[in-house]
Amino acid sequence: MPISEFCNREVVFATRKTSIPEAAQLMRQYHVGDLVVVDEAAGKRVPVGIVTDRDIVIEIIAKSLNIEEFSVGDIMGPQLVSVQDDEGVFETIRLMRTKGIRRIPVVNQEGGLEGIVSADDILDLLAEEMAELAKVAPREQVREAKTRL
Repeated sequence: MPISEFCNREVVFATRKTSIPEAAQLMRQYHVGDLVVVDEAAGKRVPVGIVTDRDIVIEIIAKSLNIEEFSVGDIMGPQLVSVQDDEGVFETIRLMRTKGIRRIPVVNQEGGLEGIVSADDILDLLAEEMAELAKVAPREQVREAKTRL
């Protein structure tokens, strides 16, 4: 199954110039713990980083820095890892595990932002699939009982 089939397409995003208070307000308004940082070019949003609520705490608040002096671009991670929209779920899991990341933007062939997927999203999907698989044995027993009368 391609990751694009279940990624979250309503991505809350910011630009490198978004202020830290603005970023925190966006996170609060949309009830998210991260923002995808994008550059806008040729009518598309190209992800260049991610900033999390943890980044704000660790990089700004814990150091008692003035939040007004920094922007999202100052604290976002140095290297963004993204996944192509046609990549499979298990390949995405492998990439997330290898890179040690819990969230990953999904991009199209041109590098434009299509969505985001988190470890929690994947866990939800796998839990649903496992629940469906668990229903097989009892149904098989019922079917067998009917045919063996």
